[in-house]
Amino acid sequence: MRLDKYLKVSRLIKRRTVANEACDAGRIFINGKVAKASTKVKVGDVIEIQFGNRTSKVEVLSIEETYKKEEARELYKNL
Repeated sequence: MRLDKYLKVSRLIKRRTVANEACDAGRIFINGKVAKASTKVKVGDVIEIQFGNRTSKVEVLSIEETYKKEEARELYKNL
C-alpha cells in the first residue's frame, strides 16, 4: 500500500492530501530514510512523522484497504 494512503487509513494523518504534502516536505521517514508518498509500506516498517517540534514513531502491524475509525489504532504500534 502507498504511504500516503496508509497514513490516511490508519488515521495518523486525517487527509491523504495532507499526507502527500508532508511527504513532499521531507517530514516522513520509513526505516530512517526520507519517504515519498508513493513508497510502499510493509508490515514491520517503522514510520517516523515530524509534526513541527514533535516527532511520532510507529511500527506497522497490519495493512488494510479500509478500516473503521474506532479500530484504526490496531494497524500500528507507538514506539
